Amino acid sequence: MGRPIKKQRMLSNFTPGGDATIAVSNFRTGGSNVVGTRAYIVAQRGSRSFKVHLNDSSEAVMQLVTAGTLSVNQTFNVQVILDDSTVAYVEKFYNNTIHYVTAGGTTGHVPYSLLNVEADDEGKVTGKGNIDIRKFKADGSQF
Repeated sequence: MGRPIKKQRMLSNFTPGGDATIAVSNFRTGGSNVVGTRAYIVAQRGSRSFKVHLNDSSEAVMQLVTAGTLSVNQTFNVQVILDDSTVAYVEKFYNNTIHYVTAGGTTGHVPYSLLNVEADDEGKVTGKGNIDIRKFKADGSQF
């Protein structure tokens, strides 16, 4: 697996409340894609293998893929918005950067930031790929 991602690169501290975690955009555990409205990464298990908390509050070890529409069970994707508003999917996380793939097949590396945004351009950080997060209150419930 190489070096695991530092825990602080997978969490973003907010006050008041606890940590915010990297949001899972889509996942597949059965017959179809599920939009990850409450899904997030819990821990790293391999270079592309992560423990994921799912919408139904269960947890599963899943493989990170770059497909926008998932066709293989036990896979998930993480969407990133590049600073030119291009939508891409994370192929691999590093401690300070990600490797991404766009729908058109363009690949690249970019530093990433974790943001709690509602739209593609809201609050983006120039020169970084912006990954949406799931934010939690101090009692563990989701905002």
